[in-house]
This record gives sequence, structure tokens and C-alpha cells, in this order.
Amino acid sequence: MDKSKKHFARLRVEDQRRKPPTKAQKRNQMCTYLRNMVGFTHNQLKNKSFDEVQKAFDNTMSWIDSFVPMDYKVVNESEVRAEGNEKIAQESSSKGAGDDLQQESSKKQKMEDDKEREELKQQCFEIVPEEEIAIDVIPLATKPAPIVNFQIHRKGRNGYYEIMRADGSAKTYLLFSQLLKEFDKEDLENLWKVVKAKHGYTMPEEAYERVLWGDLKVMFEPQIEDAVWRNIQGHSVKLWKLYDSYGVHFVRFNNMHVYMLVEKKYYLRPPTLTDMLNKKLHADYWNEMCYRLLKLVTKQIKNPGSV
Repeated sequence: MDKSKKHFARLRVEDQRRKPPTKAQKRNQMCTYLRNMVGFTHNQLKNKSFDEVQKAFDNTMSWIDSFVPMDYKVVNESEVRAEGNEKIAQESSSKGAGDDLQQESSKKQKMEDDKEREELKQQCFEIVPEEEIAIDVIPLATKPAPIVNFQIHRKGRNGYYEIMRADGSAKTYLLFSQLLKEFDKEDLENLWKVVKAKHGYTMPEEAYERVLWGDLKVMFEPQIEDAVWRNIQGHSVKLWKLYDSYGVHFVRFNNMHVYMLVEKKYYLRPPTLTDMLNKKLHADYWNEMCYRLLKLVTKQIKNPGSV
């Protein structure tokens, strides 16, 4: 009898395991990942709907899957050399001794990485939550249709962007930085295609279109001849901000600014990069992208030609 009870109890447990998670369970799992692995706080997530949490989770996983660090080639070469050395060591020593050496090396490397991570966080990073700015918008679906057009509207002395999508929906933004809080990398790429199709590489005359065209061109197709790289020389950094959801960071100088993709190399000289570190990287919270960006900037300063 006891065996029968245990058998049916085991079957019930297995049935529970095979059941797909409920919507509430999926939301809790995604929130746990975003808090523990990305750095979201409980207050940031508690009032978000399931679709909003799903979007933040999908965007995070998309960035992780597509992220290619600037030192990728250097890292790969180091890994090849390390693998070759490890193979030689294994052939000339016992498997147990090789495993011990590998574990010791990995442990030492992890300690060094953790130390570097903490030093960069303490010295070059500051949490500065983004202030919300109220704007009139038309809500979009969780996974919006591709961007197909844009318009610049004027209201008094101010202007704003209207972004139109293939399904007929539209949304307005007062600032380019607000785009970065909702767009993914595909959205930004589509917007650049639309802007480039309209203006090509000729700078627009209208002020707001000129700013949008300039921001996107520098972000996606930087050229060493671009005036922006000459103009920033000698100007002090006023703000360095990371929009982490889609891997874009922003630097503001006295009377100009530049938006850049985290994984792309730009024509910034060591004095400017040093000034960025001194001003500290501002973000809503500390996460892996913050660490990688700080690490790559410090590497550019030490070895400008290596990345």
C-alpha cells in the first residue's frame, strides 16, 4: 500500500513538472533573471505588465546573443594560444595534474576579473536614474512593426519626432534619447535606412532633421573625416550616459554630443576617453554592459591601436 501511494505521488509530481508554466510563473522567472543577472530593482519591475517584463527580457537576451566586444579578435587569439599551451601541457603531464593547473588558472583569472570589475565600478561608474518626461504617444504592440517613415513637427520654438511603422501606428518623441529607451537595434537600423533614403549623405537643412541625420550617421557609419571628431578635441566631457537596453552610450560636450554603439570602435582619442572615465559612466544600474564598456575604454587608453 505504501509503495502504491509513493508511486502515484511520484506520478503527480512528474505531471506537475510536465505542465507548462503559468503566465504568473513565467513573469516571476523573468523578473528573477532581470534582477539577478541584469540589475533591475524590485521597484522597477513590480508595476510593469507581463508584456513590459517580456519585452525587457527579450531585449536583454537579444543583446546578449548579438553582442560582439571590440576586443573579440584579441580575445580569440589569446584563447587559441591558451588552448595550444594547454594541449601541450596535457600531453606532457598527467590528466589530474593538468586539471588542477587549469582550475588554479581559472580561479586566479576570476579573482583578477572580479577585482578589475569592482575597481571600475567604484572609480568610473555612477548610478543616475533617468528622469521621465511626459509626452503624448500612441501605444504600440509589444513587438512593433518595422519603421517605415518619420516626420519632424514644430510646436512653437520646440520640435518633436513622429515615428511611423508599417502597421499604421505612430509615436512621438521630444528627444532622440527617448527613442533609445524603447527602440531595439533593429529599430535604430531601420530608422537610419529611412533617414538615409531621404537625405543620403547630404546634411539636411532643417535643424531637427539635421540633428537626427547627424546622430544616426555618426552612430552607424562613422568616418575619420567627420567634423565631429575634430570638433570634440580640446572640449571637456560634461556627461557620459549609457542606454544599456540596446547598447548605446552618449557623450555630451560643451555645445555638442555624440551617440555611439557599445560594440563599435569610434575615433576618440585617449585624452577624451580619459575625460569620460573621470566624469564617470552614468546608468540606471550596474550590469555586465557597464563593465564591458568601461573595460574597453580603459584598454583603448592604454593601447590605442589594439582595438
